[in-house]
Amino acid sequence: MNSETEDELMQATYSALCENGFASLRMQDIADESSKSKATLHYYYDSKHELLETFLDYLYESFAERIEADDDESPAEQLFGLVDLLLERDASESKREFRTAILEVKAQGPYDDAYREKLERFDRLLHDRIRSIVESGQEDGSFRTSVDADDVADFIVTVVNGAQTRHVAVDHDIARTKRTLVAFVREQLLSDDAAEVVPE
Repeated sequence: MNSETEDELMQATYSALCENGFASLRMQDIADESSKSKATLHYYYDSKHELLETFLDYLYESFAERIEADDDESPAEQLFGLVDLLLERDASESKREFRTAILEVKAQGPYDDAYREKLERFDRLLHDRIRSIVESGQEDGSFRTSVDADDVADFIVTVVNGAQTRHVAVDHDIARTKRTLVAFVREQLLSDDAAEVVPE
């Protein structure tokens, strides 16, 4: 399959998930969102399960690009920017529908080894990215060396995942969690010198 066809099918999968959710999603729904037939989809993918595995890989690559480090920013700027990205409130209906569908996929993790392995990749990627930022900040003196970078990364990933789940499941205000997490970074992670120069 060429990259153009794959991109089209992945975008069609995104649209179909938004429209139908995970549980009700059919291969025909995905075909209807693309220029390809259902038979063509089955030519490339044996099942909906296999297609969704590929879709999770596609999302992973996109996510990795979105959270990639900007070398022009300080570690503190990188961490605040990452928190802002992860806990953004997007009121658009399509985004909410997609987040709901992804929450449904996550709920399959305990029962489906393939999905769980894919989801674990996202978790490890984000954890390692945050840990790397914290370690860089400790090296340049902007973050306290008394904190454990691995523990901080684990805590932030847990907060982010919980906030995203509450936002989708019960419409909890994700901005509230973001404010609290930003306050944690300022008060518990930034060194005294860095706290004075990092803007509010």
